Amino acid sequence: MEENIITLTGFSDLFKESLHLKVVDIKSYSPLALAYMGDAVYEVIIRTKVMNHGSTQVNNMHKKSAKLVNAGTQADIIRRLLEEEDLTPEEIAVYKRGRNAKSVTTAKHATMADYRTATGFEALCGYLYLNGELERLIAVVSKGLERIGELE
Repeated sequence: MEENIITLTGFSDLFKESLHLKVVDIKSYSPLALAYMGDAVYEVIIRTKVMNHGSTQVNNMHKKSAKLVNAGTQADIIRRLLEEEDLTPEEIAVYKRGRNAKSVTTAKHATMADYRTATGFEALCGYLYLNGELERLIAVVSKGLERIGELE
């Protein structure tokens, strides 16, 4: 039986080809557009991690995911990454653009400071994803989860 192994690069290429995605200058996206994508990408990463613990009730998986996919946790992750100097200067610049972006949305269950900080983190996730830096995206999220004690 032949195994079909797709690398991260292969996945990215397959994704672009199958969906007929055109090349877009990543710098043309607003920080809030990057955060929009980053929010979704980060949630998929977290859901994948949660499901990897084995089959359990969906409600339990949702509770664990919700704990990690909220403004407070995301703000904590990016603050720890910044403290430990785990990000490149370019990544810090993307984060700051996202953090400083003026959004019409307000935080429901977080302080405005945490909400804006989390938006910066999501912008960074979106930037790395859209730039095709999937390995770096996974490394940043993994390191962040490790820093807050959520990587078993």
